[in-house]
Amino acid sequence: MDIPDHLKYTPSHEWVKTNSNGTITVGITDHAQETLGDLVFVELPEIGKKLDAREEAVFVESIKTAADIYAPVAGIVTDGNQELTSSPELINHDAYAAWLFKMRPDNIKDLESLFDATTYLAYCQD
Repeated sequence: MDIPDHLKYTPSHEWVKTNSNGTITVGITDHAQETLGDLVFVELPEIGKKLDAREEAVFVESIKTAADIYAPVAGIVTDGNQELTSSPELINHDAYAAWLFKMRPDNIKDLESLFDATTYLAYCQD
């Protein structure tokens, strides 16, 4: 299982990267994409949408199941990876390159409550 050290993680298997402009980039972890299987559909959030922490942000379907992807913290959606709407399988090829959306957090300090790589690994092994 690939768990990059420089990212933060949620209990619902999203990864979070902090960007220099104050936004964050959100995707699903390698563990999540393995569990879901081959992805066939991604529905991204609207740019400008206000999300609460743990609110459904993205909907994905795979050949096995469908799932919601959640906002890791409260904030405003600033961008969506439109490439995934026509090529959702990119997430299966590299879950950490195929980000889903970007957002501007209401409070950047909320990221401190997310898992680091070591904690996320332990969480996945429980």
